[in-house]
Amino acid sequence: MARSLIISPSSFAGLQASSTSPFDVKMTKLGFLRLSYEKQDTLLKLLILSMAAVLSFSTRLFSVLRFESVIHEFDPYFNYRTTRFLAEEGFYKFHNWFDDRAWYPLGRIIGGTIYPGLMITSAAIYHVLHFFHITIDIRNVCVFLAPLFSSFTTIVTYHLTKELKDAGAGLLAAAMIAVVPGYISRSVAGSYDNEGIAIFCMLLTYYMWIKAVKTGSIYWAAMCALAYFYMVSSWGGYVFLINLIPLHVLVLMLTGRFSHRIYVAYCTVYCLGTILSMQISFVGFQPVLSSEHMAALGVFGLCQIHAFVDYLRSKLNPQQFEILFRSVISLVGFVLLTIGAVLMLTGKISPWTGRFYSLLDPSYAKNNIPIIASVSEHQPTTWSSYYFDLQLLVFMFPVGLYYCFSNLSDARIFIIMYGVTSMYFSAVMVRLMLVLAPVMCILSGIGVSQVLSTYMKNLDISRPDKKSKKQQDSTYPIKNEVASGMILVMAFFLITYTFHSTWVTSEAYSSPSIVLSARGGDGSRIIFDDFREAYYWLRHNTPEDAKVMSWWDYGYQITAMANRTILVDNNTWNNTHISRVGQAMASTEEKAYEIMRELDVSYVLVIFGGLTGYSSDGELCPELGHTHPWSTGGTSSSRTAPEELSPTFSWGCQVGTGPRGSSLGPARTFLPCPPTLLLGSLPPKLHSLPPNSPPLQSL
Repeated sequence: MARSLIISPSSFAGLQASSTSPFDVKMTKLGFLRLSYEKQDTLLKLLILSMAAVLSFSTRLFSVLRFESVIHEFDPYFNYRTTRFLAEEGFYKFHNWFDDRAWYPLGRIIGGTIYPGLMITSAAIYHVLHFFHITIDIRNVCVFLAPLFSSFTTIVTYHLTKELKDAGAGLLAAAMIAVVPGYISRSVAGSYDNEGIAIFCMLLTYYMWIKAVKTGSIYWAAMCALAYFYMVSSWGGYVFLINLIPLHVLVLMLTGRFSHRIYVAYCTVYCLGTILSMQISFVGFQPVLSSEHMAALGVFGLCQIHAFVDYLRSKLNPQQFEILFRSVISLVGFVLLTIGAVLMLTGKISPWTGRFYSLLDPSYAKNNIPIIASVSEHQPTTWSSYYFDLQLLVFMFPVGLYYCFSNLSDARIFIIMYGVTSMYFSAVMVRLMLVLAPVMCILSGIGVSQVLSTYMKNLDISRPDKKSKKQQDSTYPIKNEVASGMILVMAFFLITYTFHSTWVTSEAYSSPSIVLSARGGDGSRIIFDDFREAYYWLRHNTPEDAKVMSWWDYGYQITAMANRTILVDNNTWNNTHISRVGQAMASTEEKAYEIMRELDVSYVLVIFGGLTGYSSDGELCPELGHTHPWSTGGTSSSRTAPEELSPTFSWGCQVGTGPRGSSLGPARTFLPCPPTLLLGSLPPKLHSLPPNSPPLQSL
């Protein structure tokens, strides 16, 4: 006969010492077992969430452990340089900084051409730590900023998912986003880019928006506007937010879910958020002048019309209201369309940017703007990339989507729209996999939580008597077996997801492009540090006023590490200037010499990886060919033999035609450059120079 023993927390302390283990006595003294069920549940959730946050930070440190504390990629070097200037010189000089080292001879106004949120955040952390006498270099703050904010993202994801379902789903989503490769790719230690804090800002804005929609509170709406302001100051991807939130409101209108709560939330967010966003110099009046923001303005107007119509409905009888409604809607619609058309034709409302057009029409950049299509992260996403960056989430995403469709609410409609739109945009541009990864974790967390909770209810671990067992077998013969099997399958999938994410993080996303490694024939590790060596050679062996010409990919690194003036960099704001450099790269020596004399070039930097076995696959070549002195003294840092040409030179041929094309054909002609043109152009000629050759005086 089965027996059961029930011990209440109050009676536990009265047990005899002979039946109490030393561990139980110790825990009783600590008071842990005297906590109520609610407190134990809260403590357990806090423990799991803290572990997920720590895991999110620690799993992004592979590159620091394997190499050193170093800034990765290209754009982060500009961000690091500007952050260092801000920390040393202060915000006033930073905001009014004119950089004469970039885009020679044009220069660049830094304060009005960047999103300063990343730099201000790092400088603030740096000064706070120094205020408490914690000595740390600004470079280390920049290196570890993205892992720190990934921990904050884990916490925000928990609260956001909790608003959509429950705490269990929130914990699962938090654990998933802590290790998802699609997010880790932009938030590893050393990846000091805008996306490192932008994903946190984006999810924080979404969380505040859902709270505002649920409560109709001005407080939550104002907090949402502040989070949106932080997002605007951090990343140009804020355009996705300011279009998704109005789209959510529009769908609520069309489905009859619009209410006073939605009206208060959206009007507060739009008015306050727009005013705050216009305080960013780089944004300026775009929220009221550019086409990307017109959807938000249009939905704001629809909210006012909807509220006015509701007021009229309460004051008029149905017949009068119907006549007035049709008349007013027709008149207002005609007036708005006329005003919009006039503003667009007169140029008062700026057209969509090239990158925005590329999202709506994937072939637009390829056919019209080669400089956008030449960037690898702007290419369409392959099917294998989804599994590589998301793994289990690809299969659990539809489950969470189905649950949200089955239990519709205002908040779940928002997450459905976020998931569907980000899925489309990520297919158009591989860079936007970063935007898709959080919603995949949220919906997958909801899906896994729903599956586990469903089968856990069917899992009966008690010992039923014979009578109840017969009744159970007649209705559901193998309930326990099926439930146990499904739980084991889900546990197996979650374990494989963790191992896959860790492997991808370690092998694919934790290798800085500035310092490369390989394995020798004997298994030893070989470090290629030619990039930094060449940049430091430029710094110490060239005149301070020397002008270096290179392809735009390396502009930020040259100014940050070599501290030399460059012609073009990764900002790519002047297509004509870039096309001129592309023409020089793709021209013969005689023609290139004329262009470089026109641009006052002192040195030419070319990248080639022939000796290391790298093929022309569009990736950065691992060994720096050399920086050849063009007119005055100096020596080359290294030489390589021309075995295979990088596609950078092929893009130089296409971008070099300029924004309007040339005699070679229109810019939309995407044919490979002829081999004779490539072999006779400037970079192969410089590659073929022998090591330690004297500086060229003329061609």
